[in-house]
Amino acid sequence: MSKYVYLFGAGKAEGKASDKNLLGGKGANLAEMNLIGVPVPAGFTITTEVCGLYTKEGQAKTVAMIKKQVEDGVAEVENIMGAKFGDSENPLLVSVRSGARASMPGMMDTVLNLGLNDDTVAGLAKKSGNERFARDSYRRFVQMYGDVVLGMKPENKDDIDPFEEIIEDVKAKKNIKNDTELTVDDLEELVLSFKEAVKKMTGHDFPTNPWDQLWGAIEAVFGSWNNERAAVYRKLEGIPAKWGTAVNVQAMVYGNMGENSATGVAFTRDAATGEDIFNGEYLINAQGEDVVAGIRTPQEITLEGSKRWAKLANVSEEERKEKYPSLEEAMPVVYKQLVEVETKLENHYKDMQDLEFTIQDGRLWLLQTRTGKRTGAAMVRIAMEMLEQGMIDEKTALARVAPNRLDELLHPVFDTTALEKAKVIAKGLPASPGAATGKIVFFADEAQEWAEKGEPVILVRIETSPEDLSGMNVANGILTARGGMTSHAAVVARGMGKCCISGAGLIKIDYKMRTMTSDSVIYKEGDWISLNGSTGDVLEGKVATKDPELSGYFGKLMDLCDKYTRMQVRTNADTPQDSKVARDFGARGIGLCRTEHMFFEGDRIKSVREMILAEDEAGRRIALAKLLPMQRADFEGIFKVMHELPVTVRLLDPPLHEFVPHEEANQREMAVEMGISPEEVKSKVESLAEFNPMLGHRGCRLGNTYPEITEMQARAIIEAALNCKAKGIDVKPEIMVPLVGTKKEYQMQEKIIRNTAEKVFEET
Repeated sequence: MSKYVYLFGAGKAEGKASDKNLLGGKGANLAEMNLIGVPVPAGFTITTEVCGLYTKEGQAKTVAMIKKQVEDGVAEVENIMGAKFGDSENPLLVSVRSGARASMPGMMDTVLNLGLNDDTVAGLAKKSGNERFARDSYRRFVQMYGDVVLGMKPENKDDIDPFEEIIEDVKAKKNIKNDTELTVDDLEELVLSFKEAVKKMTGHDFPTNPWDQLWGAIEAVFGSWNNERAAVYRKLEGIPAKWGTAVNVQAMVYGNMGENSATGVAFTRDAATGEDIFNGEYLINAQGEDVVAGIRTPQEITLEGSKRWAKLANVSEEERKEKYPSLEEAMPVVYKQLVEVETKLENHYKDMQDLEFTIQDGRLWLLQTRTGKRTGAAMVRIAMEMLEQGMIDEKTALARVAPNRLDELLHPVFDTTALEKAKVIAKGLPASPGAATGKIVFFADEAQEWAEKGEPVILVRIETSPEDLSGMNVANGILTARGGMTSHAAVVARGMGKCCISGAGLIKIDYKMRTMTSDSVIYKEGDWISLNGSTGDVLEGKVATKDPELSGYFGKLMDLCDKYTRMQVRTNADTPQDSKVARDFGARGIGLCRTEHMFFEGDRIKSVREMILAEDEAGRRIALAKLLPMQRADFEGIFKVMHELPVTVRLLDPPLHEFVPHEEANQREMAVEMGISPEEVKSKVESLAEFNPMLGHRGCRLGNTYPEITEMQARAIIEAALNCKAKGIDVKPEIMVPLVGTKKEYQMQEKIIRNTAEKVFEET
């Protein structure tokens, strides 16, 4: 019989880290953590193969195939944890989580506290001696199961979650603000109201049999592999649908058991900047989904992180210590254990890790480790610093940098002068760096519609959820009122390389009115705002940007690339500035310098048009003489930047009609500039029209018809090269003759270029 379930717990595991294709990333790492001595609650993983069977064979056949192995897995977890699934005296509760081989944060479904009903909740209360904790866990379970398995979601995008609506009503009646202020009676009332809502919306009672709950959750996780948000994410990340997801069933540990319990998410290095500093967030008396969902803004794990947060949030040191202490201060013993674990995991995996943990009554448990999502800049820094620290070798460092992510390093930053004049309207956490400017849009589907029309948008949400993925993907930036540095918005934005500010608590968002209010000022949908993802500042209006300056880590990476490269890459560049950027990025020369692009700048187009309108060669030469010093100066700038590297300059390629206006109003403007009649301009434009301009009078044919054009360009190139050589610059110019169709065409152009070169040499 095929094996579909792999056990882990008590320091033993049937799988290991290299089994991620079979067990998914989460399952493989849970097994590996057990094997290296990290405290992990017992559980088992249902393989990714089963997901494929579920999709192909359906629910009934799949359950029949794995039923016995799942039941045996639960029995083994019962044995390790010393509790029994469904028992009213000593109940074992489990979590059910997805786990694909590639990290897909928040894209698939999770259920916590599974196994609770009216009988087991009483047993949990008695066993723990904490009835509020038990009732809170029951409330959470019904809410999560109702959402994930039973489909209890908002009926339209303007509405809030149906369970959250019930909670808000109860809190309003009780005049309380936080979920933690709900009493035991309040929580019992919520569970009853939740079940009534389920019955009303689905027509069925909420399931009370723990085994029915378990199979419902397992099937929901497999089904979530093909939900819309997961499909969108797979498409964005290039993850094949055939991979499927594993399902991890794991004994529950509780971060909501009281003030000596907590839950958190941590990174072994800064996922935004790459700085080698342990960081993350936690919540006292909470469960894991509370941190990433952004419902409560969490506190920092480290003292250093807490002080940095306080500075950004304008919170005094006295207030920070009293109201927002770090885990390092609040639970120093557990914090020390967590630091030891994070160090062990990073050293073991030799990469930055993203950890999820729970502290139950002062005891630390690890629920997950995975390679952390990071920005492009962080990717480069982490790779190069780990190389310097001797953790990885040179080839591994290169393999850690995804080429497509390097584009992020070229994203604009705010112009310093414009930034000084900008009005700060709110402040949040710098969840993902960058500069973003756009129009406020409140819903993900509408962000897509606006973007398709060419509108730059900033997606503004109370908090994001996986359903917002498509809108996040097209937005220039993301702003949330709730959540921390490890919230869904923050993690996904960093993975996308998007600018993001989370936890901007001063802003109030009204989805129905489509407004964002900050300090009594109302901003409507379509208003411009700007986000500084490096500082957390939300700015009014459209703030000007400029090109970024590349870090030293990038230069080190390029030097390392040169050491191992087997193919030299040249760039396309037409200006000294573009040439410099390309060289900084490791280009080994210019493969194409398009001279026609130089003709469109400033007053040059006027000289080009004078040449086109000239009646004879003498007139054309007068106009070309004006262009010669301009082109020569351009080439000198490019040659200087590309010192010692080859530069291929392509002679004029497009047909002349591309340099003249075709609209009547523009033709009249040109006539005034040239001092001739509009009719003469129109006549000349019409005479340049061609049936097939792509293959017509252009490139080498244009240069052969008007050899003075080729002469001017060849002279500009050669004189620029000689001028640079005289200054000690090693110049390697190459002249490309464009659109050659016959040997004769090329020979005619070659003769013009060589004759021009001889004349320039004689004159020098």
